[in-house]
Formats: sequence, C-alpha cells, structure tokens
Amino acid sequence: MPQNDPFKTHHRGLTSPATRHIVLTPQDGVDLPLRPRVLRVLSGGDLALRDADDTVITYAVVAGETLMFSATGIEASGTTATVVGWL
Repeated sequence: MPQNDPFKTHHRGLTSPATRHIVLTPQDGVDLPLRPRVLRVLSGGDLALRDADDTVITYAVVAGETLMFSATGIEASGTTATVVGWL
C-alpha cells in the first residue's frame, strides 16, 4: 500500500522539516556535492566547517547535536567528528 502523505501539496520552505539525509565525507577545499540545510552529529569530536566565504572554523561537537548551519564544505584537516546532512 502506498504511503499517505497529507503534506504533499504543501510548499516546502526553509522552516519545514528535512526530508532527505546525505552522508558527508570531509575533504579539504572541496565543496559538498549537495549543500545541506543543517548538520546532525553522529559521533562527537572536532568539526572543521567551511562557509560560503571559504572561512573555516573548527567546532567541538557532541553526538546528537544538530547544527543549524548550511556548510559549503567539511574539511578533513581538523575534523574528527562524524556528521550527516539534512536536506
């Protein structure tokens, strides 16, 4: 039986819940293939995030944390945490 989605006719906005998730592989200087809406931390550690201006800042994160940040890239150098992206 097909799934019933009562919201399929509604417009999705930036405040809508995410509907897709993607595995993110840290790579130095490489843009993510899809820019996520937010990041979800699977295992804690350090997370080196790059923004649209190519500024990299490393954050200490804990497992279960949700970062409301649309990163352009995740740098391998300085990253020990594991994260996924939500779209």
